[in-house]
Amino acid sequence: MRKQQVNVLLVEDDEVDVMNVQRAFKRHRIDNPLYVANNGLDALNMLRGNDSTAVPRHRRLVLLDINMPKMNGLEFLQELRRDESLKSTPVVVLTTSDADRDRLEAYRLNVAGYILKPVTFAIFAEVMAALNKYWALCEIP
Repeated sequence: MRKQQVNVLLVEDDEVDVMNVQRAFKRHRIDNPLYVANNGLDALNMLRGNDSTAVPRHRRLVLLDINMPKMNGLEFLQELRRDESLKSTPVVVLTTSDADRDRLEAYRLNVAGYILKPVTFAIFAEVMAALNKYWALCEIP
């Protein structure tokens, strides 16, 4: 099996969570490029290539928090799914929101998964490793 890199866009406003993802990538030797947007508006600009921090257009995956300023995760998903050039982008929600309405809305907007952020870093790192194994097997355009 040939491993192809996936361009991962983390949409997260919490610096500690961003650092935890970076640490988890390092701990499990996940060498996929990691791009970070602090809110949904910045993420859309990065996916559309509207600035110097553009995410490459091939083999992209979004890790998305729900609770963010400016444009929250669900608003981001709505806009992403309306955009013909972006609507097929795979998204995994990674959030602290355990609200049924958030989960149902995210799945209605065709997320690939909805994962509650674990409390401890060790478990969080294992979640990142499991996701890495999964997206390494997936055929992402």
